[in-house]
Amino acid sequence: MHLRSTSGGSPLRSSPPNHVKELPGTADSARNGDSYAGGGAAAVLPAPLRNSLRPYLQAVRSSLTAALTLSNFASQTAERHNVPEIEAQTSPEVLLTPLTIARNENERVLIEPSINSVRISIKIKQADEIEHILVHKFTRFLTQRAESFFILRRKPIKGYDISFLITNFHTEEMLKHKLVDFIIQFMEEVDKEISEMKLFVRALEPFRVTRTGADILQLNARARFVAESFLTPFD
Repeated sequence: MHLRSTSGGSPLRSSPPNHVKELPGTADSARNGDSYAGGGAAAVLPAPLRNSLRPYLQAVRSSLTAALTLSNFASQTAERHNVPEIEAQTSPEVLLTPLTIARNENERVLIEPSINSVRISIKIKQADEIEHILVHKFTRFLTQRAESFFILRRKPIKGYDISFLITNFHTEEMLKHKLVDFIIQFMEEVDKEISEMKLFVRALEPFRVTRTGADILQLNARARFVAESFLTPFD
């Protein structure tokens, strides 16, 4: 798993130049589920743990918690307006350094912080056709109901499957740690459901040569069911 900062904006805090290094005690900490998400420094987990989920989620949690230090900020281009600066992109001085947290080459999270908003984009694993179908149906169902989700962006950032937008108004109305918990739970449940569905389909493969339309419908129904479960807390 890699943590890396992409260029652009101001750093979250003063830090040494961006580089990748092996942090002392990384191996022991990773075995306990710990991870690191520093400013300019990046942590590389030992090879046997780079594909494990727990250190990946812990890195996302700590980075997102730090990024959600938001404050009210009036627009500098429109009088009496307050817009998410990470979306408007009109004031470079209030945009902070984006951070990419990668579990592997197919699964990563992009955190783009600014003074009054944070955009979180998630690339969900899609190693084969089954995962591609599940992810597509799952994210499509959710984005079509973005108004019920409050923090869900209707259109994901290019290169990612789903994006969330959290503003200072959300952190004022909701508990910040609950917002972080929701994002982490979302990632955890999606990973679990995709793995379970793959096992289910593979168990049926010895009994048929090709995948039938009924199988595709069942995958769609499962993806819809899981997606609906995430809407419940926001009703």
